[in-house]
Order: sequence, then structure tokens, then C-alpha cells
Amino acid sequence: MTGDWQNALVRARQESPFLARALDRQPELCSLLQEGQGEEALIWASKAGEGEKSLSVSLRREKLAFSTALAIGDLAAVFTVDRVMRELSEFADRALQSAITHSISRRVDDANTAGMFALALGKHGSHELNYSSDIDPIILFDPEVLARRAQDDPGEAAQRYAREIVRLLSDNTSDGYVFRVDLRLRPASEVSPLAISTNAALTHYESSALAWERAAYIRARACAGDTLAGEHFLSTIKPFIWRSSLDYGALDEVRRLTERIRANHKGPTEIGAGFNVKHGRGGIREVEFFAHTHQLIHGGRDPSIRLRGTRAALNALAQAGRIASEDAHLLGEAYDRLRIVEHRIQMVDDQQTHTLPSGKALDSLARLDGLRDGSELIENLREVTNRVALAYDRLLGTQSIESTTQILSGLPKKLAKIGVPQPEKVAKRINDWRDGRYQALRSNAALVAFDAMLPNLLKAFSSADDPLRAVLAWEGLLENASSAVNLFRLLEARPGLFDQLMDLLTLAPTLTEDLGRRPELLDTLIDASAMDLPGTVQEISSRMEAGGVTQNYERQLDKIRIVTGELRFALGLQLIQGSQDPLEIAAALSRTAEAGLRAAHRAAGDEFALKHGRIDESELVVLGLGRFGGGELTHASDLDIIYLYTGATDKLSDGQRSLGGTEYFNRLSQRVSAALSVPTAQGALYEIDTRLRPQGAQGALAVHIEAFARYQDKAAWTWEHMALIRARVLIGSDPVVSKLNSVINEVLNRERDPVELRESVLSMRNEMASHKPAQGLLDVKLMRGGLVDLEFAIHFLQLRHGIALHSDLAKAIEEMIEAGFLPPETKNAYRLMTRLLVAVRVLAPELSAPPIAAGKALAKACSCETFDFLLLSLNNAQKCVAAIWAHAFGQKLEIEK
Repeated sequence: MTGDWQNALVRARQESPFLARALDRQPELCSLLQEGQGEEALIWASKAGEGEKSLSVSLRREKLAFSTALAIGDLAAVFTVDRVMRELSEFADRALQSAITHSISRRVDDANTAGMFALALGKHGSHELNYSSDIDPIILFDPEVLARRAQDDPGEAAQRYAREIVRLLSDNTSDGYVFRVDLRLRPASEVSPLAISTNAALTHYESSALAWERAAYIRARACAGDTLAGEHFLSTIKPFIWRSSLDYGALDEVRRLTERIRANHKGPTEIGAGFNVKHGRGGIREVEFFAHTHQLIHGGRDPSIRLRGTRAALNALAQAGRIASEDAHLLGEAYDRLRIVEHRIQMVDDQQTHTLPSGKALDSLARLDGLRDGSELIENLREVTNRVALAYDRLLGTQSIESTTQILSGLPKKLAKIGVPQPEKVAKRINDWRDGRYQALRSNAALVAFDAMLPNLLKAFSSADDPLRAVLAWEGLLENASSAVNLFRLLEARPGLFDQLMDLLTLAPTLTEDLGRRPELLDTLIDASAMDLPGTVQEISSRMEAGGVTQNYERQLDKIRIVTGELRFALGLQLIQGSQDPLEIAAALSRTAEAGLRAAHRAAGDEFALKHGRIDESELVVLGLGRFGGGELTHASDLDIIYLYTGATDKLSDGQRSLGGTEYFNRLSQRVSAALSVPTAQGALYEIDTRLRPQGAQGALAVHIEAFARYQDKAAWTWEHMALIRARVLIGSDPVVSKLNSVINEVLNRERDPVELRESVLSMRNEMASHKPAQGLLDVKLMRGGLVDLEFAIHFLQLRHGIALHSDLAKAIEEMIEAGFLPPETKNAYRLMTRLLVAVRVLAPELSAPPIAAGKALAKACSCETFDFLLLSLNNAQKCVAAIWAHAFGQKLEIEK
């Protein structure tokens, strides 16, 4: 191991009274260090307390040896600052483990530590203890498991153990101390005992914990005692630490905490003698707060940044795109340098201090650090702290904010300047927003947050294509939102989001309504991954089922709605921004719905089984039809499904309230439908349409698979066979899927009378046209020459010729073009109209000509340069469908121009 060990020893003896005494007290260790045997020195240190009968003495001798070996290795530039911090932290773990074990075993023979554990918080939790650090554990116990004497109350026993743990580590004896133990981070420390029961702690964190406690738990880990119980406890309170939505309220919390620290800090604010390298401006605490703030904001949605170490967290934040890579590098380097200097300060006299001394003591500290004198050290640290302070001030947004009074007083002129009609009237509306009429603006916190972001809001109005429409849409958002504090803070912190928000408000009324009900959906705008298409059905379903059976039924349903809402909203944003092809969005909406169906099927099945049990060798099968079966949903699509079941109908379920097969699966089907359609606290999801089942609305909701096969073979109408072309088994075991596919294929491939088939199809289409005419210029589904006409013509050809019987209509079209049954231009016509169908559900739900900006977005979504060109392309597609119709049915189709 290389390094300047001799120089390090000389500097230690000359500049550090503590290290000079420690080297004299441990000559064998000193010899190893003189020989440059750093690793051997650490091994020697780990055994320094062996043979001592007293644990107190043993731990103190080991601590002194470790402190000495690590300090000299540090000064010799052999042990990195990360290595020093980690070794000190791991020793603290061992010391706590020994203290807990000793405290229990001295009262209970052969007892283990089950039921009592210590959580390491702060620098101890992140393996970043400083050279002369306190430790800040939280000691918790489970009264049901804790080892104790028969006559002892578990709470009293736990306090006795805790007092002994603190005494063993903290008492300053002739051999020194191990660690000063600070238990003030425990819940309600001013009134609570030293050791807290796990139930009491859980109640505290679920109901009355303070903001700073969340930040403290970012670095928490179970470090000693019953660590399995400790990890389970941390897992339980994870929702307290990591909020599911982007938490810009954390920024205000850190801002207020920083203001208090700076206000209470009595030392100099600029680098120099008396400067505190931990609490001073640009010091260690600000690097940690910079990392922790971003972790609190984003960590609920991005587990990749939930790291304990400061440098590791900075690097992960940069990797995830949450902070600039340059900031991560510069702050990381600054952090290491400040921690090294902090260690040097504490090496002098083994004191828990972070303050630069003055005069000769400062020069001595600089020489211990390997520098010429104090002025060189100050200059070195000035550059470091300035770098940190600038980055931290940017995070907190210390720039002044124009007062609300100034903004509102000149509002009519501002609105007139940006072209808002009736500026005086609109200005009054904006002023009235703050009068308490909207629930989202009734609290003082909401008003403060709203006023802070108001200047940027007005700028966003000015850049909108239709400022008045933007103002009214924003007003609608306020009216619908029950709480919007986090939304306002997010917009204040990220003013660049306003342009995207204005697009959403002015282009997509349905998404705006969703946002009003759930403001946290706006998190999607700054989540880079939200602009990616969601993964497979299984991956989405796994997100919905996170927590599984450990959650109650209502929470499981809420989770399905939360994930579905987030994905549907993100896919809507992708439509608005033109970042994804609407055909891909349609497929993604289908995967999302299928995942929701799977999750609801499992959750409802488990809940139903609690009371009614299950039926052996039976299962509930779900068949998707229409756009759901074809994998091309829109934001407005219902879910067309048929429920089937298998097994012997005379079997009873094995639950407390057993049911026969028919009643069992019909009631279970109702539960599954309700799981997807009934509103919960997180809203509703889908309309479920089961009218395509045998006998329609008059028939049983769930039908035995054999009865379904007989019905399709003997009694189904032609339109039911047409619907069956797009059928796809969404839920079912492999054997059932195979059997159902065989049933469907046999029905669809049968010989049919062409004349009878033609008459049936035309009759159905005429009846539909009379009852459901097109609703507007953009009703691409129902307009003549639109998607319904194309689908009817294709289904007619499929059934007549037994060709291309795929649930995926795009695949069927390609196969029919190759076989010569459709012209080549059919593919582009179908793709254009499907893109338009998907896009209008978000951008023009009224199906009439949209505003200019929405028209541009529609054109972009359909790969057209302008809205006029889109209408021309649509007309050409209609003509293509009309030609297909004429060829298939020998009948002219009238197309409106």
C-alpha cells in the first residue's frame, strides 16, 4: 500500500494533540503505521479490545485504535474519505449490536435481540459518519417479541435496555467514549421514552410526523439488533418517506428549514476563521440538502434515486436526468473536500466540531491537511463553498418574486397587451379567483403558492394561441380541483412547464377535466419516462398489483385507477405533443385496459373467495371484442367483453357461503365489472359493455363455455359472428384459450350463403345509420365512408371467403390486400382514419371543427401538414372506402364533401 506514511505521522504528532497521545498509547499500532501496513493496522484495531472482560473497555479500546489507524491512513492519502466514513459507520453498527446484545443478555439468560432494533439515521445511516461524530439512532421494540424477565413489563424492560445501551456507548471513562448517542430524532422526542414501540412509531409517522422527519428517513437503515424486523418496519413506512406523486412541497420545507438554520447560525457567512464547514453557507449541509430535496421530490416515482450515500444520490439523480451531470460532479467533489476538512478539524482534539479555528490554530490545521498555512486553506475552501452555495441558491429560487399586488393592479393593461378580449372583465375574473370561491384557493398555503407562480402563469397566457380560452380553461381547472398547492409549487419551481400546461388546457378538454380531479397527474409533465409508451400488459399489471393481497380491496381498486389514470393521461399528452403515433397510442391504451382487467379479475376473485371460496377445476374467462379485442382503444372507448366460465355446473364452491357454479360465476362477473366501472376515491375507469353476450341484455352475464359454443353454432345472428371476428381471449388458462379459439375458428370458417350474408350485413348497417348518424365533421367512425363502413365491408369479405380472420384488423387488411380482395390504398385509408379516431377523442371530442391550435395538433397526429390537408386526405380515404363498398356489395355509397 503506497502513501506518505512517515509524513502523515509527523504531521499527526506535530498538529494533533489527540493523535500524538493515541500513537503513544498504542506503540504496536504505531509500528504498523510506520511500516505503511494500513490494512494490517485496521485488522489490529479490530482486535484491540479482545480479552477484555468489560464490554465498555473493549469497545473504547477498539474505537481508539480505529480512530488512530483511519486518521493516519487518511493523512497519508491511502484511505479515501469514503473508506474512512464507511469504516467508522460499520464500527458504529458493531458497537450498537454489541450494546443491544449485552443489555438484553445481562438480564435474560441465553436471550437474543429479537424484538429490539436500532435504526441508523443521518450520516450513520448513509455510512458517512465523520471522524468524531455523534450517532443518532432510533431504538424500537416489539412488545410481543422482546426478551424480558417474566415479571417485567415490555415497555419498562425496553427503557432499561435503552438506558444501558446509551451508557455503554456514551459514558466518558478513563478509556474515553465509544460514540455520543443522540436519541432526539425519535418520534415526539420531548415526551417519548428512549425506546419506542413499533406500533407507536407507526402511528406517529402515519399521522403526526413533521416534515424534517421525512428527510431524516431518506438515509435510514436497520443497523443493529433484530435487523429483519427493522427492515420490515422501514418497508412499512415507505409511503411516509416516498410520496407517490412528485412532491414539490418538499422544496418549500427545505427552504424554510434552510432559512431557520441560516438565521440561527451565529458564525460568519463567508469562509474564514470561525466558519462552520457543516452549517455555513455552501457547506456540507447544503450539499446534502440539495441531494435530499431532489430525492424527496422525485423519489416516490423513481426508485432508482432512493440511495443513502450523498455522492451516490447525486450521481443517480444525474443519471435519471433530475439534475445536471455537471452539478452532480462539482457538488460531489465539493462534498468530499468539505468532509476531509471536517475530519481534519476533528482530528486535532477528537471534538465534535465543524468550525475553522483562528490564528495559529488555523495554520496548524492547514499543515495537518498538507497545506502551507491557513490562508491557503481558506482560499481552497472559498472556491469549494462558493460552488455549493450557487447551486443551492438556484435550487431554492432565491430570486425575488414580483408582489401579487403589483401584478394584479396592472393586470388589465397586461391582458390588453397580450391580446385578451375584454381585458378589464378578464382581469376581474382573475382577481376573483382569490376570493375563496374555489376550494383549491381557500388555504393560506395555497394562496402563497398561487401568488408565487402567478407571474409565470400570466406569461403563459400571453403565449397561448387563444389567451381567453387559456384563461377560461385554467379557471375550470381551479373550479374542479379540491387541492392544488402541490400543483402551484410545481409550476413555480419549473416555469418551463407552463407552455405544456397551456397546450393541455387549450387543446384537450377531457384531459383538463382529469387534471382538475387529480392535479397530481401534472407530475407526468416532468417525468421523462411518461413520454415513453408503457410496457407489456404484464408489466403494467404488475404496477397495478404492487402491494397485492397485503392491501385491502378498496386500495387495490384505487391502485388500478391510479396507474390507469396516469398512463391514460400520459398517452393523452403524447397525442397533444405529437411524440407518438396514434396507432401506437391506441395499442398502448388497449394494453393498459387489459392490464386493468387482469388486476381487477385477480383482486375481485380473491375478495369474492374470502366469503364464497373457489370451485375446483373451474375458472372465469374473459373474451374481448370490438376495438378492445382488436387492440385499438381510444381514450373514449368502452370495453366490450363477454364473461365465460368452465367446469361442472353442479359443483359448489368451498367457502363459508357456498354457491353453485352458475350463480358463483355470474356474481363474480358482476364484481369484476364493478371493479373496473364503479367510482372509488380515485374516480371511475371504464364503461363495461357486455351486450354482445349470448341473448344480449336478457341473457345471463356469465355463460358456460359449452353453452357459448352451442349458441354460436346454432343460434347466433350474422352480426354476432361479425363481432366474433375481433374476439380475443384476454383472461383464461392455456387449454381454455386453445379451446375457445377452436370454437371461434370453426364458427367463422363455416360456409355461408353469399346473398343471405350480404342482405344481413346491409340491413345491419342501414339500421345503424338510421339510429346512429354521424355527429360532426370529424366523426370518422360513423360518417359514410368512415371506419364502420370499412369494417362492415371487410367483415363481409372475411366471412364470405373465410380469409384473414384476425382480431387485429390492420393485419387482416394486409393479408386481404395480398390476396387481391382489397386495393392497396386500403391500408393507408384505414391507418389515417384510425389515427384520426384516436386523436379526436382527445383533441376534438365534440367532433366539430376544432380551434386553430387543436386543428394543427390533429393534423400533426395524422401526419398531415395542415388541417385542411387532413380534411382532404380524409375525403380521399372515404372515397377509397366507397369504392370497396361498391365492389363488395354492388351498391353506391354517398360521400358528403
